[in-house]
Amino acid sequence: MATDRLAEDKVGGQLPDYENPPVTEVVCGILFKTLDGFRIPHFGLFWERCKADYPSCQEVAPLIPLIERFGEESTEEIQAFNDLPLPRVWFLNNQDTGIIQLQRDRFLHNWKKSKPTDNYPRYRTVIDLFKRHLESFATFVNEHKLGAIDAMQYEMTYVNHIPQGEGWNALSDLGKVFRDHRWVGTDRFLPSIEHLNLRTSFELPNRTARMHVSIRDGRRKDDMKPVFLFELTVRGFPGEPSQKSMWAWFDVAREWIVRGFTDLTTEEIQKSVWRRTR
Repeated sequence: MATDRLAEDKVGGQLPDYENPPVTEVVCGILFKTLDGFRIPHFGLFWERCKADYPSCQEVAPLIPLIERFGEESTEEIQAFNDLPLPRVWFLNNQDTGIIQLQRDRFLHNWKKSKPTDNYPRYRTVIDLFKRHLESFATFVNEHKLGAIDAMQYEMTYVNHIPQGEGWNALSDLGKVFRDHRWVGTDRFLPSIEHLNLRTSFELPNRTARMHVSIRDGRRKDDMKPVFLFELTVRGFPGEPSQKSMWAWFDVAREWIVRGFTDLTTEEIQKSVWRRTR
């Protein structure tokens, strides 16, 4: 059973924990087979169900559906649209900390840090919000006879902003934050690092998913302060489209992201800046 395989994937024991984690956004999502009967008016009809909590909306470009593949097949496969693609619509809450993302073949929920005083509400709150709104959408799809949500892939992303001055000052200090990357010495031909863009991926056991990691330099939107953008994304599918295996998959994805975050960063910044408690 896929659920049993997922249980085996868990490392076990308590996860690392931080009092002041640098997480600024968490995205949970599901990619499903295109709902051919879904049309533009359905965005508005579904919005009526969540408008009390998500009173604003915004149209954005649709996400390209990428499917994780394993073995001899390509890593990512792009699914072709047969019809003219519809937009992706965001429904936003008043605090600008919650976003429901909806398109014809995808449903996502974001928690994001909108103000410096916003605290990460922790995984259980984030996953419960995603679960509640996904169940509401599934009910909507059934009531309007749009077909069924036939899951193809799940995804979870944690976005971290590590600002300049919190464990590092120049891009060449990346070794003070990321334990596997160092820029050593001053007597070199190359000048200081101008921009940074590192990407790696890791396969989860039993090929239930793949974790993609990126480390880039950037600037915060509010004060343009330089930051390391550290993103960890897990995408995949347990092979059994049941509710039980779905939520077990997200628990495993979260565990890999938390343990991966800890494995890739230095003990010094974990303790001095993020205040690791275990």
